[in-house]
Amino acid sequence: MRFTTTLFTSCALVSLGASSAFAQQAAPVAAAEANGDQDIIVTARKRNETLLDVPVAVTAISGDTLTKRNINSVREAALLSPGLNISSDGAGRAFVSIRGVGVTLVGTVQPGVGLFVDGIYRPNTAYLNNPLNDVERIEVLRGPQGTLYGKNTLGGAINVITRQPGNTFEARGMASYAGPDNSWQVGGSVSGPIVEDKLAIRVAGSHRQQDGFIKNVTIGGKSNAFNTDSINTTIRATPTEDLTITIGGYYDWVKGTNVPYARVSGPTDYLRINEFNSLGVASYKYRGVNAKIETPIEALSTKVTLQVAYDLRNTTSPDSDADFGALNAVRDNARDRLRTTTTELRLDTTLTDQISTLFGLFYSHESTSAALDRTIVIAGNALVRQTDRRIGDTYAAFGTMFWKPNADWEVAAGLRYDHESRKASGTVNGAAIPGASLKSNQVQPKLTVTRHWNGNMMTYASVARGYRGGGFNAPNAPFRTYKGDSAWTYEVGTKYSTRALSLSGAVFYNDYKDYIGLNSIAPALPAGLVTVDLNSGDVESYGIELEALLRPTSQWTIAGSMTYMHARLTDSSPYTAVTGRTLSSDRLTFQPDLMFSLSSDYVVPIGDDSLTFSGGVQGKGKRLAGTLNQTTPTFLKGYALVNGSITYRTGPFEFAIFGNNLLNKDYFESYIEKTTLQLAGLPASDLGIIGDRRRYGIRASFKY
Repeated sequence: MRFTTTLFTSCALVSLGASSAFAQQAAPVAAAEANGDQDIIVTARKRNETLLDVPVAVTAISGDTLTKRNINSVREAALLSPGLNISSDGAGRAFVSIRGVGVTLVGTVQPGVGLFVDGIYRPNTAYLNNPLNDVERIEVLRGPQGTLYGKNTLGGAINVITRQPGNTFEARGMASYAGPDNSWQVGGSVSGPIVEDKLAIRVAGSHRQQDGFIKNVTIGGKSNAFNTDSINTTIRATPTEDLTITIGGYYDWVKGTNVPYARVSGPTDYLRINEFNSLGVASYKYRGVNAKIETPIEALSTKVTLQVAYDLRNTTSPDSDADFGALNAVRDNARDRLRTTTTELRLDTTLTDQISTLFGLFYSHESTSAALDRTIVIAGNALVRQTDRRIGDTYAAFGTMFWKPNADWEVAAGLRYDHESRKASGTVNGAAIPGASLKSNQVQPKLTVTRHWNGNMMTYASVARGYRGGGFNAPNAPFRTYKGDSAWTYEVGTKYSTRALSLSGAVFYNDYKDYIGLNSIAPALPAGLVTVDLNSGDVESYGIELEALLRPTSQWTIAGSMTYMHARLTDSSPYTAVTGRTLSSDRLTFQPDLMFSLSSDYVVPIGDDSLTFSGGVQGKGKRLAGTLNQTTPTFLKGYALVNGSITYRTGPFEFAIFGNNLLNKDYFESYIEKTTLQLAGLPASDLGIIGDRRRYGIRASFKY
């Protein structure tokens, strides 16, 4: 259904042969720009297919577009994809959903939108804030993707694909500086053959830092500074004509502030100061290695793919102000470690000219250990120490059959079985706490029927189920575990693409059960209060998505997208049963009914050089703040951000001036209404994190 909002995607079909694998780098970019969706290759169904052939709501955003729009993370790229909603309240936290489904508000809840980097699953949403380093494209898949991508993709999936090495030597570099908060970035990559047609390597690195716009008026300094370093590499080998081996690794260092909330008087008090007794700086180290082996079995007409990965995350937050104010009441020292191992085997088989299959097996193991030392300053520096350890194993088998009775029709029927087993244990002040466990066996089916009317237009209808795993609360909560949530999605979509015009649209309906909603305050055992995650009830979500790309002339491109969505709680009695409280609104936290994006690029030739004028606006409608108020909901105003740039290109070099949030629009990135602090016994006021102010700067880049 989905075509790219920006069709400048340079990706080519990678086949099994050695020469074609390495020829990938030499594929002409101009074909995609000239012909539209027919030449945009994506891997939404774990096959190389054009966007016009894929019956999935998918947007592909190229790496060149990310640079042009001054986008440095998946979170920033979200506004270019309809239906994808991401916001953040810290360097290691992000809230993500697609079409209102799969909302993830805290790191202890499993993601409801799956994140994959070069096919490797990332089990936490913190990566959404991490730097994008030498990215070929981002694919955003909307609707449940559990059949091929597994649990925790009930809202959809985000695929980040980095550039791959080939026979052609390539070097890229970029540097930018923007004020007024000293935001600067530098990055580059080198890619090329070591042994032609046999062995190639790519190495990329980047550095980014900014002071931020929130000032700490208690101890001085900036409260949302951000500093990252990233390096990754890919080695691609084709020792024989029928064997391709790809080995990759990455290391990201991230340093930033978590939850730099300001105490504000209401949702229009756009305060750019906070009163914390510490800067609350947290450090993150993300590391990983992965390998993929691809080979055909000619006798069985099968392509075999084996992919394995090991990913690590270490977090330290040595001094955080846990009471969100000038009163030095509670301080936290926290550490955690996450280790993830994944393995996937896929068999892509052509049985006849009409029938093909994709079958596979999957396994993942997650291990998390966390420690928290909480000092209650106002209670004579009383110290509470707790540890938490969680282990999870997932086994899955999946398969999809593709039937093409003729060139115009396709029926795809898929099914996935997931078995998940999770355990939790820990201590409080040295005493062991009761362990807890969760097990689930889930089936995720998907059926899609596609009709190609001609070479430029297709229509599809699909029904699919997605599932997210459950989790654990603190041992003194009224319940130790909460179960996973699930969604059935019914969707009808269409695509149309020519050289001058590309259009796509979809109508969808989600039946969302056992919604894991905003974490809440509940009575603790035997007394007091405790923060809990819980199943808040059932949700109904439906809406329409539209995307368009128009080329009025060969030099002028206009792209736009829009999502209108009605997502509402239809039954919140499970929330009331646990907390004894009611909700003031049936809206979902931070979910707007309307999201939109519009951009335009006009290229003026200057001899062999060119000057490109680019402008864009992206926005969100009214959103419900994080609130536990039982009677009066708090809503955040909608907003639109205007961006622009002027780029001069000469040979392999580009020089640009740019501005983000040109109108200096005030808006909240995150907001918590005061009832939460009141219930926790802390000095109460609303808390808000304001979005970035206007930035303006320069950028230079080259590509050989």
